[in-house]
Amino acid sequence: MEVMTNEKIKQDILECFQRLFRVTIRETEAINRGWLNLKWKVTTDSGQFLIKQYNKGRFKLYSNEELLIAFVQQNRLNAEGIACPRLMPYGEEFLLESDNGERYLVMEFCEGDVVPPGQLTSNQMYQLGKTTGKMHQLLNDGRLEAKAYPEFKPPSPKERLMYWRNTLDEVNDEGKTHLLSIVESQLRTTEYITFNDFNLHEWGWAHRDLWVDNLLFNGNNLQAIIDFDRMKFDYPQLDVARAVISGALDQGALNLSAAHAFIEGYREEKQVTQDYLTRHCAYCGTWRVHGGSILKWIRRAVRHFDFQKKWLG
Repeated sequence: MEVMTNEKIKQDILECFQRLFRVTIRETEAINRGWLNLKWKVTTDSGQFLIKQYNKGRFKLYSNEELLIAFVQQNRLNAEGIACPRLMPYGEEFLLESDNGERYLVMEFCEGDVVPPGQLTSNQMYQLGKTTGKMHQLLNDGRLEAKAYPEFKPPSPKERLMYWRNTLDEVNDEGKTHLLSIVESQLRTTEYITFNDFNLHEWGWAHRDLWVDNLLFNGNNLQAIIDFDRMKFDYPQLDVARAVISGALDQGALNLSAAHAFIEGYREEKQVTQDYLTRHCAYCGTWRVHGGSILKWIRRAVRHFDFQKKWLG
């Protein structure tokens, strides 16, 4: 079997794209963001597009049905004025397949810059909060059927204690001594905090990957929320927590002005309680910071996330 290099994958997908959409490609530029999936900015005689390839190994983690829901809702949000790229289906198909079996999406190209973690200004956080609030309102306006239970099922305290103890062992085994205090802090916190302490009573459809790498800004203006692949019925509050921690936590300190600006914008679209911000940021840190395992951070050694974890402990 021929090994498909990134260049061969690109050629295969672009040939299919040209044929289906009847365009002539004038220029391509790789977008080196994201994990495993390839992306290109493609300039054609009909305008600019972004093409996103789904890595075959990673694609196995997705449900086709859930992806279709996310794609349809992304286009509905775009039509309702939410800053997110419009997907370009071929006929009724969003997820296309090349001659060599590569799956890919075509969407409009959105200009904008990715702001480093913890560096969003108060104005940017306000814009993000307002857009997030409106997005949550639209996703949960009744047009998309609710599910019986949220996607995230909180583990028992016993399971969490076991998780952090195992993580502590792995940190020691891998020699990541700079993470010891972080993991030990999480272990101590888990010993006395339970899921009920956070009162996560609101279920609903949520983006579930709302952090700075999936946001594009032009100055203070939010240009686009991207990557809706993980959108599911879950806890919208955790979108808020992830966005605030990712955008306003820097070098161990939370930019309170920026955090409150987010909630100010969010409240203009969705009613929330006074303790909404502190309660759910704490929850996100204790149970599921950034939707992933600390082991990923250990292996990737992302310094900023270490600071986020330390602060939340």
